[in-house]
Amino acid sequence: MPAKDLICDFSEYDVNRVIAGVEEIRRYNPQRHEMEQLTAIVHHDAEKKACVGYKDVTESEFWVRGHMPGMPLMPGVIICEAAAQLASYYVKKINLFEGMLGFGGLEDVHFRGIVRPGDRLVIAVQLTKLRRNAIIVCRFQAFVKENLVCDGTIKGIALPLDMLKQEAATA
Repeated sequence: MPAKDLICDFSEYDVNRVIAGVEEIRRYNPQRHEMEQLTAIVHHDAEKKACVGYKDVTESEFWVRGHMPGMPLMPGVIICEAAAQLASYYVKKINLFEGMLGFGGLEDVHFRGIVRPGDRLVIAVQLTKLRRNAIIVCRFQAFVKENLVCDGTIKGIALPLDMLKQEAATA
């Protein structure tokens, strides 16, 4: 991938310089347990409206046993979920979105490589559109060892928390 097409050039960040760990990520993202798909945030660029984080993929991931037996491959939907969580963290951290953000859609997603246990999945997101507290649109790129494994556009939408809480209480 040409450097001009990268959301953030690899020289712009250091994956060993963590600016937010799991506890800080939890302040902004509601996912817990096996659904937490971010290990750390390592870069924030206000001018580019971009953020970089990573997921250390381990042998104990919930999908390892069944996807695929004897040859575990991180499901593409989980890669996209990690990108969505990074986008959510970013917009909530800089106070561009209040409330709960949910998946609104994916566009032009391409899977270009594989992710296995033991890999560090580095993800970059860049905010391209925002309607405050309604919708966000971000492009994303995911890498293993500077090799592009997935890219696309992700949309986040405001979830109607009051309605969801009422439905849960009556269920």
